[in-house]
Amino acid sequence: MADNLNDTGFLLQNLMEHMTDNIYFKDRKSRFIMVNKAFCDWTGFDPDKVIGKTDFDLFASAHAQQAFDDEQRIITTGEPIVGIEEKETWEDGRITWVSTTKMPLLDSAGEIVGTFGVSRDITEHKEAELKANYYSEQVRRIKEGMEEDVCMAGELQKTFFPRSYPSFPAGVGPAESCVGFYHHYHASSLVSGDFCTVRRLSESKSGLFLCDVMGHGVRAALGTALICAMVEEVSGVAQDPGDFLARMNELLLPILRQEDMFLYATACYAVFDARTGRLQVANAGHPVPLRFLRSGEVRWLMEDDSIRGPALAIAEDAAFRTLELQLDPGDSVVLYTDGLYEVENEAGEEFGEERLLEAAGKNAGQPLEVLFPALVEQTRSFAAEGALDDDVCLVGFTFRKAMD
Repeated sequence: MADNLNDTGFLLQNLMEHMTDNIYFKDRKSRFIMVNKAFCDWTGFDPDKVIGKTDFDLFASAHAQQAFDDEQRIITTGEPIVGIEEKETWEDGRITWVSTTKMPLLDSAGEIVGTFGVSRDITEHKEAELKANYYSEQVRRIKEGMEEDVCMAGELQKTFFPRSYPSFPAGVGPAESCVGFYHHYHASSLVSGDFCTVRRLSESKSGLFLCDVMGHGVRAALGTALICAMVEEVSGVAQDPGDFLARMNELLLPILRQEDMFLYATACYAVFDARTGRLQVANAGHPVPLRFLRSGEVRWLMEDDSIRGPALAIAEDAAFRTLELQLDPGDSVVLYTDGLYEVENEAGEEFGEERLLEAAGKNAGQPLEVLFPALVEQTRSFAAEGALDDDVCLVGFTFRKAMD
């Protein structure tokens, strides 16, 4: 037994018979001169059918040519090839993969007389890798397509917001209008759940609508698209704010309250008469608007919080009270979404409505186009890392003078 352990022929025979990797020796013309049992099992040929043949006899020409070129390069340069992945295309079209190491075969004088190599079957691993790469590429393309769609949706959503405001009386320029309108919009992502509109309802009346659909992203944006389409229809038949919100609730409820979906929206609708200074407003679970008096005082538009009704698409046959107020020239009214005050600092403390009221007081007297960015900046500076993690929208008006 000890003699066998020193017998290189005995050792080589055991290696060739029992090694599960493919082992092969080739001459200078890349003809097989010796192969192991695993190689024969791999190719399906008996040893006597393989000896003297080349890869061109076993594989498709593309793979055979690559193997031949690699081996001739080794013979010419003496440089081995270590651990390369080879795709083997068989004559019957079958494809396999191996990890291959090829070395120069030297005679007793150190001259290169051929090559030898070891190839390990990695087909299962490679196919799994290729599948993973394929699915990864598909996911990347889908994601890229979705991102492009979301970007387009974001641009389209911007068209929902006012691009101009009505003037009272009709035909005068914005600076001469008895009522000055303004809105400010900040989306926390490409698309938003906030939406506002300012519409002329009659010769002297305007309607301001602001809503906030629950959640973020595409889901919330789809909700705003629905509401945007409904506002035009409803405002033509229900000018009383309470009736307007009740009709909106009636239309939205069967759409948003599906078995596998729970979606709702808070909203506020205000109707202002530039001739009389009368303001009517109704609220559907929305933050209470701010009223800026010409004296510089700032207060909540609704002192009684019970006036607020439920959010839209929550309850059937919901009723919404209409509050009536008399505004004086110089007064302003501001509607906003909860992203303006529901931010937290690094200590987890919320900015809150009281801080918002205080910030509004410090900026009282500013025109709306200055006031709105100032309020957003107050919120941003309070927020952890100065970031707003929710959508913010403000819309409002200043009653400059009564319309004749």
